[in-house]
Amino acid sequence: MRFFISLSQTLTMLDKRIYQIAMTMLPGVGDINAKNLIAYCGSAQAVFEQSKKSLEKIPGIGSHVASKIKEANALKKAEKELEFVTKNQIDVLFYLDSHYPKRLKLCADSPVVLYFKGKGEINSPRAISVVGTRNATAHGKEITNTFIEGLAPYSSTVFSGLAYGIDITAHKACLDFNVPTIGILAHGLDRIYPQMHAKIADQMLAQGGLLTEFPSGTNPDRENFPKRNRIIAGIADATIVVEAAIKGGALITAELAAGYNRDVFAFPGRIDDKFSEGCNKLIFLNKASIVRSAKDLEFYLNWELESKTNLIKFGQALLFVELTKEEEPIAAILKKEGKIHIENLCLQAAIPISKIVAILFNLELKGAVRTHPGKVYEWLAQ
Repeated sequence: MRFFISLSQTLTMLDKRIYQIAMTMLPGVGDINAKNLIAYCGSAQAVFEQSKKSLEKIPGIGSHVASKIKEANALKKAEKELEFVTKNQIDVLFYLDSHYPKRLKLCADSPVVLYFKGKGEINSPRAISVVGTRNATAHGKEITNTFIEGLAPYSSTVFSGLAYGIDITAHKACLDFNVPTIGILAHGLDRIYPQMHAKIADQMLAQGGLLTEFPSGTNPDRENFPKRNRIIAGIADATIVVEAAIKGGALITAELAAGYNRDVFAFPGRIDDKFSEGCNKLIFLNKASIVRSAKDLEFYLNWELESKTNLIKFGQALLFVELTKEEEPIAAILKKEGKIHIENLCLQAAIPISKIVAILFNLELKGAVRTHPGKVYEWLAQ
């Protein structure tokens, strides 16, 4: 899917996109504070129009950060970046835009702006992240290939980090089995790291793409990889760990995914295998469920398809579901959205989560609602 705006259209949106990009270039302002600023001021542009005194009053900002915002040369840097993305047909995804990754938007520390190049669907109905060691064994690569081949019939998109080992094996397997795949980068889109993966990255653009929060000119520095990992963890319904040592980026990603209330799965391995230690530990601590094949995901994530007859009968049984006054506004939102995360449901309904949980439980008992992994709820009644 393309979100790129033509040069003629850009003329009407140029200022807005510059301000959005500039929000990521303010010293001392991270993603959470940037969103806080935008919420208080009303828009990215409005942040730059505020006086220092007004900025100081915003919670989490203060005099020091307000001074940095007013003194920063962020708009000029953002203008240069906009020239780069326009020239290279890169999409700028702002966190309040409809085409921003919906799953990632639910994470408090998600990037304010993302840069995407490719033709893939970021908001695929079924999104899976695959991670693992850079030192993949032949066995680990075989597992990855078999797993990706098994995913092919499910119309899912696979996310990974384009790194050595399991990551690049997953991307290659996706290309082989025609599974859409998107690489999450720890640097700008003006380069590919590692360089030897550039050819694979280029092939991925046709049926997936490349995604990063970093502007052009950003090197793949060590501190960027944990940031990259949080995107991998937050952008998918589930994270699958194929091989991992007792410490490393794959386990960090798994921990992040669990923290985002996403499902985590791990392939078990021999107890004396160094690169199975991490997977076995996740399973032992109940931080990951065992997965043996893509067929297991069908069970865990409710991917199985019911027969048409059962669906008709079930729908008919729900035509006359009775709702209480408390349930009616929740049901209205669920009907409109189809599927919705509980946090988003709370925001739209303006009802505390403790109360929402009780209402949803009652709706489940009535057969009107189905729970999906990651605290996502689906309306089933007509």
